[in-house]
Amino acid sequence: MFAKYTVLAAAALLAAGAANAQVGATADIGSTGVGFHVVVPMETYLNGRFGANTFRHNFDKTSGGVDYDIKGKLQTIDVLFDWYLTEGSSFHLTGGLVYNGNKFNAKAKPNGLGGFTLNGHAYTAADVGLLTGRIDYRKAAPYLGIGWGNALARSSRWTTNIDLGVFYQGNPNVQLASVGCTVSNTVCKTLANDVAAERLRLRDDVDALKVYPVVRASIGYQF
Repeated sequence: MFAKYTVLAAAALLAAGAANAQVGATADIGSTGVGFHVVVPMETYLNGRFGANTFRHNFDKTSGGVDYDIKGKLQTIDVLFDWYLTEGSSFHLTGGLVYNGNKFNAKAKPNGLGGFTLNGHAYTAADVGLLTGRIDYRKAAPYLGIGWGNALARSSRWTTNIDLGVFYQGNPNVQLASVGCTVSNTVCKTLANDVAAERLRLRDDVDALKVYPVVRASIGYQF
């Protein structure tokens, strides 16, 4: 799905650029991962940018006394507009919309005693089974930022560019569930309640990242 939308949107923007007979492209690296942007002129002081970014990031996290192995996949598609305040200036204000496909898969790891402590209750690893979760965010995220550089500058075909901004991804959607409880129904129900409490703790721990920071550098070329 990510690749499909990337190709379709890139084709649409390239067609717009062809109509204007002026197209730029950038290769990017930063907090959104690695990616590219296609740049076309919209008005005298306004450029349109379309880009896609991706990155994989694996790390460990502890929440509520539970250790998690997190596998993160960053995927974003940008539709941005750069407004240059004066002719020939590299400084610009940027606004637009980001398709936010960022997601994180979590797997709980047993503690040093080979079990789990969930909501203050101790369980063996066999009791719990597999404890896994998922974190993702709203798909449509508004973007605001500033930047320096213009891939369509008349002075040179090659340019360097910097983006500083944020996109608002809102409250996280957090799922956490135990699969394969091997004990009695009563204990499994208690386990389910304790897992639900740990889900709320995990949600509170990741809730601070409602606003995702964007720091990005790029090299541009004008065709």
